[in-house]
Amino acid sequence: MPAFEFVKSSYSGGNAGQECVEVARNIPGTVAVRDSKAGDGPVLRLTPTAWAAFTGALSVR
Repeated sequence: MPAFEFVKSSYSGGNAGQECVEVARNIPGTVAVRDSKAGDGPVLRLTPTAWAAFTGALSVR
């Protein structure tokens, strides 16, 4: 299994204990998302199309 290279979202807070999301886009055809506070926890894997729909829905708010 290839290693995901996670990057913290620019929307995440900088202080410890805040809600933080990390995203990895280094694997073709996959966008991986995880909670930065649970680095060994579950990883949500999405297609780029599903990721675009998800982030687009967030922007509407």
